[in-house]
Amino acid sequence: MSELGHFLKAKRAAIRPEDVGLPAIGNPRRVVGLRREEVAYLAAVSADHYTRLEQGRVTTASNNILDGLARALKLTDDEHAYLRLLTQPDSRRRPASRSAQVAAPVQDLLDALGPTPALLLGRRTDLLAWNTAATALFLDFAVLPRQHRNLVRLVFLEPRVRDLYADWKRVAAEAVARLRMDAVHTPNDPQLAQLVGELCLQDDDFRRWWAGHDVRITSAGRKRLHHPLIGTVDLDWQALRLCATADQTLVTYTAPTGSASHDALSILSCWSSDTHAVNDRNQAPPPFAAAPEGRFQGQRRDGSRWAGPRDGA
Repeated sequence: MSELGHFLKAKRAAIRPEDVGLPAIGNPRRVVGLRREEVAYLAAVSADHYTRLEQGRVTTASNNILDGLARALKLTDDEHAYLRLLTQPDSRRRPASRSAQVAAPVQDLLDALGPTPALLLGRRTDLLAWNTAATALFLDFAVLPRQHRNLVRLVFLEPRVRDLYADWKRVAAEAVARLRMDAVHTPNDPQLAQLVGELCLQDDDFRRWWAGHDVRITSAGRKRLHHPLIGTVDLDWQALRLCATADQTLVTYTAPTGSASHDALSILSCWSSDTHAVNDRNQAPPPFAAAPEGRFQGQRRDGSRWAGPRDGA
């Protein structure tokens, strides 16, 4: 069965007849969710044509048919867009990337962001480059084997990254949905197939979410992280597509100026800078000054002192 067929089958299985005003004929029903005939009826297409679409015998469809299927299956806007991509000719899809070269100006940009953690992602959320602030927030990506430098893989299989997220299940499910949306552009990518296969074998949640065929297009959001050094922070992330290299995306993590999370990031940046400077001098870094209730104490840019949040605050 084609990806189009798997997607349609998964979406009709997720809808009960009573959800769309149909009687639940048959007790018990032999199918989970809607029957093919019921989807065809709701979409105002022939049952034969819908069956051929789901079985992969037909791979294209008019906009009217796709709109009807989107209504019948209660697709989100992102899922509707995904359905359109699945029925477009392969010539409209992006060719597989042949390299993951990082231009020097792009690395300079990452480094110039200073205390703002930033990652450069390629196809399949491969980690291509990062700055010092990102390693302080997550981990030192340079010590990982190159084949393990993938953001989705780290979310599922790297405990140090997995434990950072306060709402790991939401973050991980959204990561799977974004990966599937991105995968539609390179359906025959062997590295993607290897990544998905590994994660399906090693993580039950990934396997279940991938089989659900959820898709999502997101370029911004907020995540709560429990960091071992600075406690709990709420960070806004943004994904910015680089115009010069279509396959590369810059992801930044920021917090509103003046917020406790913003000050915590500043503390983390200072700690990271001190650590790198000390490593160069081969001596131990100076500790944070003790603050009341066991909190870290730092200094704002205006010179005033700041006591950071306790872990879990």
